[in-house]
Amino acid sequence: MKAKMVSNTDSKQKKAFTMSVHSEAVLEVLNLNVNYGNFHAVKNVSFTVREGEIFGLLGPNGAGKTSCLSAVEGLLVPESGDIRVAGYDVKTQALLARANMGVQLQATSFQPELNVMEILKLYAGIYGVALTKEKLDTILNNINLREAGSKKFGQLSGGQQQRVSLVIALIHEPKLVLLDEPTTGLDPQARRQLWERMEALRNMGHGIMLTTHSMEEAEAVCDRVAIIDHGQVINTDTPGDLIEKHRNNPEVIRASRKGKITLEDVFIGLTGSQVRV
Repeated sequence: MKAKMVSNTDSKQKKAFTMSVHSEAVLEVLNLNVNYGNFHAVKNVSFTVREGEIFGLLGPNGAGKTSCLSAVEGLLVPESGDIRVAGYDVKTQALLARANMGVQLQATSFQPELNVMEILKLYAGIYGVALTKEKLDTILNNINLREAGSKKFGQLSGGQQQRVSLVIALIHEPKLVLLDEPTTGLDPQARRQLWERMEALRNMGHGIMLTTHSMEEAEAVCDRVAIIDHGQVINTDTPGDLIEKHRNNPEVIRASRKGKITLEDVFIGLTGSQVRV
């Protein structure tokens, strides 16, 4: 019998996911419903993110990703449903939930008059984190910004800004990290570096929820993904198992452009090829 070859990436993801299923949930979303007037944006959505797991929430524009993320962050009040972060109810225990949550948005603006070191000190103070000179130097070294510490945030490149944003999201060591399309606009080198940082966070036990339009990214770093469309989760599984499950779907085969079925082919096969606005 011919042995099935498994890539190093697949092996790492399967190992990480095997570990995560035995870990505690850092995010539980149960029967979430979000309405905007008469428009039902999110319909009975449920999913769980565990310690040591990178969980991808994938969907076309307008599918409900941002509404789910906003509800988790506590920025909007859902019509119904339950959300718990590290066991704390987002509605009734909001402060405790937020204390266990770190958020990196797609576009982040910090105080323009402050340099990188001053921004890090400011947000450490907001979270009540003691930041000595030695610790500050270590942080800047770890993100390769030692020489840029005195620069204003707006003077940094896109990749450098993302590194600073991620450090601030993690400065209070939250159990749950929310990343909203974090690699948008980054060049390949900066994107790969951010992938490595995400994987390092997972290996440290953080639970990561990632929204992205890049199926390559989701396939490369996510242990599990949920595909959401028209406000409903239509499939949740590991990237590899989603591909295997749908590789004979005629719509998926039709979406394939190179003969090899990818997560992007599955995504388009399940959500359609029509461009969303």
